[in-house]
Amino acid sequence: MKRRAVNSSMAWLLAIYVLPVIGMIIYLSFGELYLEKSRINRTRSIWTHTNNLINKLTQQKKIFATTYSNVAHSLFKLCTKRQGIPAVKGNKLKLINNPVDIMRSLINDIKIARHNIEMIFYIWHPGGLADEVAESLIKAACRGVKCRLILDSAGSISFFRSNWVKKMRSSGIEVIEALKINLLQFFLRRIDLRQHRKLVLIDSYTAYIGSMNLVDPVFFKQNIGVGHWVDLMVRIEGPISTIIGMIFNCDWEIETGNSILPIYEKKGIQKIREKNVCTAQIVASGPTFPKGIMHQALLTTIYSAREHLIMTTPYFVPSEDLLHALCTAALRGVDVDIVIPLHNDSLLVTWASRAFFSELLEAGVNIYQFEGGLLHTKSILVDGQLTLLGTFNLDMRSLWLNFEITLIVDNSSFSNNLASLQYDYISNSRLLDRETWSKRSFWQKLLEMIFYLFSPLL
Repeated sequence: MKRRAVNSSMAWLLAIYVLPVIGMIIYLSFGELYLEKSRINRTRSIWTHTNNLINKLTQQKKIFATTYSNVAHSLFKLCTKRQGIPAVKGNKLKLINNPVDIMRSLINDIKIARHNIEMIFYIWHPGGLADEVAESLIKAACRGVKCRLILDSAGSISFFRSNWVKKMRSSGIEVIEALKINLLQFFLRRIDLRQHRKLVLIDSYTAYIGSMNLVDPVFFKQNIGVGHWVDLMVRIEGPISTIIGMIFNCDWEIETGNSILPIYEKKGIQKIREKNVCTAQIVASGPTFPKGIMHQALLTTIYSAREHLIMTTPYFVPSEDLLHALCTAALRGVDVDIVIPLHNDSLLVTWASRAFFSELLEAGVNIYQFEGGLLHTKSILVDGQLTLLGTFNLDMRSLWLNFEITLIVDNSSFSNNLASLQYDYISNSRLLDRETWSKRSFWQKLLEMIFYLFSPLL
């Protein structure tokens, strides 16, 4: 009874028609976006409190940017209008793409933490450097640092079956199993709604955001034949961490019912850095956040491109609007490069994504298939100036369902660093040739279209 995209409605009708009883059960379980009553009630109370905090925060005018680059202007205006918070200036950002360097940097920051450490991860997989992070957290808690950890129930199932939960809780770390899978709640909450964010906040000033789960790639999914997962994280220092803290507080209160007093309520806003600074914005999406904001942000970003757009994503099943925007960008003269992994851990996504290739190639979009592992980096670079990084995939789950977080940066120096990394991805990729692609077999085309029918449900 809700208006949704026609292709999504048709996909569900097809599923119900082909498998009447099973299709109805699946629809009731996965077809509507809903939470159980306790979370709905918490969300209502949270936003009353959060809006008051936002009003207080926006009075601190010294931290907010008033001018943006031409390419970033429309996107920042959209985010300000939808979220109520303008972009924040005076942040120092460092791009880290080596998993060992990411883990070592995180461990070092945990070692010098004095007050609080907060983390959210979709996957925490024990083994290797992930265990060293766990040990450093335990030591921090033992010396009096307040540690809070939110992990998704489905993504971190191996962690919750390990001894680390008991060790952490006994040391004083609060570990929350987010969106816990419970068959008794099967029809009370959409079961595939997941906490997909990856963020760390230390002393409410130093933060990490990116695509990497808390896993050591050497110990993670080595038996599925896709190689090491390739990710990046951004280390952040500056007042944007205040916004990240607010997002963590909302997620924490939704899960636990307990509110955390924001650090700026006690200590004030952290100082703005004067050198090597970036203007940044955080976009949080999910059922309890502004509806459709990530989809709107991506469309605005693509339509803002004038010269060059580079996109990397592991899962490419775009909406019709995003597909149209990418094709239109290429047709109006923008160089559009899309980098995806050659081998994927999802067979459904692999075949469904191929159904979009012909249209993109005909419009002049360059499609690169990365051969150096499972490219898990989610990034967009526009005209060498505007950057989007985070946990979003180009699929329906990230755009309309899961809890995601995205960092937007308006800075040419930071964007140049990302560009160097993206070009490195491209140099390790094969360019999909339009003529060769058109000669693929009939059976391949048939499989692509079969899986495409279910793309709105992936």
